[in-house]
Amino acid sequence: MKHFKLKYGNGEVEFDLPTQEVLNVVEGAEYPAIEDIPAALLEVLDNPTGTAPLRDIVQHDETVCIVVSDITRAWIRYDAYLPTLLNYLNEAGVPDKNIFLLIAYGAHRLQSEAESRAEFGDEVVNRVRIEHSSGINPDSHFRHIGETSHGVPIEVNELALDADRLVLTGGIVYHLIAGFGGGRKAILPGISSYRTIQKNHNLCLSDEIGGGTKPEIVSGNITNNIMHDDQMQHGRAVEADFLINSVANTEGKLAKFVAGHWEDAWLEGTKLVEKIYGVPIEGLADCVIASAGGYPKDINLYQGVKTQVNAVLACKPGGVVILLMELPDIHEPEEFLGWFDTRDLQEREIKLRNGFTVPGFIAFHLGEDFQKYRHILVTKPENKAICDRVGIDVVTSIDEALELAGKLLGRDDYSVTVMPLASNTVPLVNK
Repeated sequence: MKHFKLKYGNGEVEFDLPTQEVLNVVEGAEYPAIEDIPAALLEVLDNPTGTAPLRDIVQHDETVCIVVSDITRAWIRYDAYLPTLLNYLNEAGVPDKNIFLLIAYGAHRLQSEAESRAEFGDEVVNRVRIEHSSGINPDSHFRHIGETSHGVPIEVNELALDADRLVLTGGIVYHLIAGFGGGRKAILPGISSYRTIQKNHNLCLSDEIGGGTKPEIVSGNITNNIMHDDQMQHGRAVEADFLINSVANTEGKLAKFVAGHWEDAWLEGTKLVEKIYGVPIEGLADCVIASAGGYPKDINLYQGVKTQVNAVLACKPGGVVILLMELPDIHEPEEFLGWFDTRDLQEREIKLRNGFTVPGFIAFHLGEDFQKYRHILVTKPENKAICDRVGIDVVTSIDEALELAGKLLGRDDYSVTVMPLASNTVPLVNK
């Protein structure tokens, strides 16, 4: 027997599988964690990719907007490096009163001060002001500065545009539709208007009704990905002064900072993501057991889709995908859940085309996969009512899930692939 211990919320789920049934264990490559985070950050700030050092870019008493991700990206570990960044800017002549964080929610809900303190640390929250940019928040104001070649309006938060200097931050991972996270995503969807976010994501749909999502809109693809291309045009329109992105290792610890030009430094980081998280596998399995990697990656089903889309890449068509996700915030976002009230998938697609929203797209994409694979969710029993609404089978233990998988597959000797960090790892079938 082979023993597994997978993260689930803030805890773990343990189980055993017959060794001969385990086809693949999809784990990223080992990469050492940064030993001295402040020193590592200072090194890239003074030796960036494609730009002058940050201290030579900012001028005395200028205002500096630092775009940061929200609580759903707590793994970025802002609390570990933002104080160093603030001190660096102070030494360059920019006082705390001229610096502010702009939380890039995209279309996510606003977070509380308690969540900001948990994400950024008390020192940062006490030192600089925090602003919010949410496409669904009427208090956020956006300015139209152009249009992309794909017909998407470029509408960016005016606080970022009015600052003397704009610094983008974030974390780079594989992304289910944009190819990779980080980089230009701090602009779109991060601090863009809801209309812009909608139209950008609408590019992911095929040209004809019934065609579903475009096949090139997948994790890791940025060569012919129209959504990514549109995001890049937004990035060039804004032309941020500097970028700081991080890459985490498979243990969730910061492994590397990349910094400098918003595009060049980001591309450097995507290469490391491919090296760590692109995982060759020997073949597709009858059943895939996937953990998001614990909280906050399994905070809600909306975020959990990042786990699901990677898991199906390792599963045979018609196979079973078992998802381990605690989902403490399962009711968020309500709009996402509302899309599942439209049960017919073609009706859902038509509704999406008539009024595109990001949660609607994710719900449609999930519905497509529900037709190709059977899904079982291991979660808290109180989540069952919501999951029934979504249309996914719910159990409360891994043993129940394995028993149900055997019934759905019609046998007990099925092959299994285990994915301990499925929200980040992308299985690549050996050819």
